[in-house]
Amino acid sequence: MTNTAYSRIARRLDAVRPSPTLAITARAAELKAAGIDVLSFSAGEPDFPTPEHICAAARRAIDEGFTKYTAVGGIPELRKAIATNIETRFGVRYGPAEIAVTVGAKHALFNVAYALYEPGDEIVIPAPYWVTYPEHARLAGADPVVVPTAAENRFKMRPADLERALGPRTRAVILSTPSNPTGAAYDERELAALAEVLAPTSALVVTDEIYASLTYGGFRHRSFVSVAPQMKDRVLLVDGVSKSYAMTGWRIGWVAGPRHFIEAILTVQSQATSNPTSIAQRAALEALVAPQDCVEEMRRRFEVRRDLMLEGLLAIPGVRCLAPDGAFYVFPDFSEVIAKLDPAARIGNDTELAAYFLEEARVAVVPGEAFGAPGHLRLSYATGEATIREGLDRMRKSLQKIHPAG
Repeated sequence: MTNTAYSRIARRLDAVRPSPTLAITARAAELKAAGIDVLSFSAGEPDFPTPEHICAAARRAIDEGFTKYTAVGGIPELRKAIATNIETRFGVRYGPAEIAVTVGAKHALFNVAYALYEPGDEIVIPAPYWVTYPEHARLAGADPVVVPTAAENRFKMRPADLERALGPRTRAVILSTPSNPTGAAYDERELAALAEVLAPTSALVVTDEIYASLTYGGFRHRSFVSVAPQMKDRVLLVDGVSKSYAMTGWRIGWVAGPRHFIEAILTVQSQATSNPTSIAQRAALEALVAPQDCVEEMRRRFEVRRDLMLEGLLAIPGVRCLAPDGAFYVFPDFSEVIAKLDPAARIGNDTELAAYFLEEARVAVVPGEAFGAPGHLRLSYATGEATIREGLDRMRKSLQKIHPAG
């Protein structure tokens, strides 16, 4: 018998699932590499180029030899700029020592989980949720407590829902506003109501605000910490440059919070990645301190795409879809469509429907099951208008092939 003890994988990974969004994107890339024309609505990545003034700052950093290690938590100028950005946008003051610059916002969330969650802790997560939230909790040994939300409430957690989910083991509540995957965003009144429920507890509040600059229809973003400043010592605010500045590959995010938490987070980071890339930090600094016209221009174009995507989806019989307040995703309900498909097609859920769209229509979407919402699909409109029109047309025609009514 061959001894395979060397091939053992750590048991902590048993409960963790690979990212389905990355899996869909990888399959679409595989088809493209084979010369097949695939249109992708799967990736959460703006198709705009990083603005030139930001790229120029990175080139200057290289020319100046700024290519060495930096402080683990980021260069002082960037931490100061982040503090100023938070105060300008959210009206809450942080010092540079209360900010950790990370290798993207996902890394910030991982650092929070690894530094602050323990086995036996419960992490309250409203569903639909970004696929990574529960997996970070599990990696840290904590237990996700999923709180279902409904389209009738625009996929937002109500105070009563939150109150029922809280318990003696609750360590943190995660709020994503605007949300991935639904685009739902909490207004000031809704955040204040949640804060009222949380105030008597000892739960931390982790707020993911990576899409805060991308809101539509006149919606005004408010941060939880600006609505409930009395809870600042229990809030960890996560953000970054990836979405607002089309800088996904630069991998710069941050977390702002109480100094002792930031020090713990940097202890984790010091033994993992050490500092974020020096050159990318200079680019992020330029993004924050330069005029913000580029952000507003991208926001306006995303809003046009949002409306185009909604129009096309709602033209498909049986599809229901709310207009998102922010981010760059729509989260249509295909339950009625799936229920009426020809049984011979063997499509009984959103995962099988997403696979059908990829293989038959050559359109990549992400099944809602991955976000805790079976029957839905997530489509990103961070792509061109021609792609949106063509992709939705392909989806519509592919459904006609397997719909009894033709």
